Amino acid sequence: MTIKEARVRLKKMEISPLELVKVCKAQFEEKHDINAFITPMYDEALKDAEKLINFDDYKPLWGIPIAIKDNIAIKGVRLTCGSKILASYKSLFDATVIENLKKAGAIVVGKTNMDEFAMGSSGEYSAFGSTKNPLDRSLVPGGSSSGSAASVAAGMALGSLGSDTGGSVRQPAAFCGLVGIRPTYGTVSRYGLVAFASSVDQIGPIGTSVEDAALLLNVIRSYDKNDSTSVEFLDSNVPKMNEIRIGIPVELEELPIQNEIKTKLEEAKKILEQAGAKFVKISLPSLKYSISTYQLITPSECSANLARFDGVRYGLQVSSDNLSTQYKKTRSEGFGSEVTRRILVGTYALSEGFFDAFYLQACRMRAKISHELYETLSICHAILTPTTPTTAFTLDSVQDPLDMYACDMLTIPQGLAGIPAISVPFGKDTKGRPIGIQLSGPAFSENILIELGKVLEE
Repeated sequence: MTIKEARVRLKKMEISPLELVKVCKAQFEEKHDINAFITPMYDEALKDAEKLINFDDYKPLWGIPIAIKDNIAIKGVRLTCGSKILASYKSLFDATVIENLKKAGAIVVGKTNMDEFAMGSSGEYSAFGSTKNPLDRSLVPGGSSSGSAASVAAGMALGSLGSDTGGSVRQPAAFCGLVGIRPTYGTVSRYGLVAFASSVDQIGPIGTSVEDAALLLNVIRSYDKNDSTSVEFLDSNVPKMNEIRIGIPVELEELPIQNEIKTKLEEAKKILEQAGAKFVKISLPSLKYSISTYQLITPSECSANLARFDGVRYGLQVSSDNLSTQYKKTRSEGFGSEVTRRILVGTYALSEGFFDAFYLQACRMRAKISHELYETLSICHAILTPTTPTTAFTLDSVQDPLDMYACDMLTIPQGLAGIPAISVPFGKDTKGRPIGIQLSGPAFSENILIELGKVLEE
């Protein structure tokens, strides 16, 4: 059931919020082995649903069960970030997006599993165990918003929020046959989102349809004085379909993309052409440097951001005779292997003698990638690519970190440039695994991307 369908039934009193939450809870109990939630909140959700009696048309999410990634703060609820170091920590306040959801009438049904501190592309790097893909439990659901995607695909919630740094909303959405949106950087408040890489992180919605994801985006999007990077969303007019120009980067031919996904990309192009859109040739020469640029900038930022987890102020504390040893023991026992790896890389890149050669050079390349994207988007309204180079892979099949990083080769550039993108499910491969098609646009072009996404969806 989509959010739109649920709202129609709620308005007609064919179903109540209480019954809707019960349906989602039944799916959770039946499919608990997927491990989509770290902190289920269905009992609390049932109590909240009981209080909702008269349908409120002015609240766009009235009575709708929503799941929340466990790096987004909810007052009085565990905020683990999928890490042992925060396993027992409870948030003291609501994130701005949570306040917005509550004002819209949404019912939170739980905090979802995730790759530790949002560092991962498969859902296998959580201290609370791997999340499984509900479409096929032998497959990964994608990451890092693994539980956010899996919970919606399994019917445990009608929509969810995740966070997207290098593709952590769009990639799991693609792997689970859902719609995921990365908004323009700054248009959704990061207040209450535990930071991974502050200059790239952005909260985004996951839904079963383009319309559902767009509705969630409209609810959570707002200017927030508590977020120094927050900006007002500048609404843009959507051109007529025959006025829209779309580009496909020629560099895609050089990338290791699954053949069936390439075929679907061509099909998507034909459908958009039939709808009236025109395609232009574009080139993004620096696209191939996106992963290495991202894997220097984001570890550097995470090295600084995660320094606060020292075992003194909050979270895990491993006692020792002296403070220095306590720091080391707490962080060694609290952080998993992938988080440790990225902290070490980031610390090295920021260290004296290497700052110019690594971090500063990566910042220059980021500026070049962003410039190329914006120059290209000055001659076209959107860029069409696959969301991922492959469909969902089997659990424990990717052991090399570099191979795992390559999963994000098509979703990293948008984060570096701060531009929006949408992933829309577009058929399946011969093994029945969903394929996602991605549309990216300039800042504040979400409305155009959503309309193009609807064309592909239909």
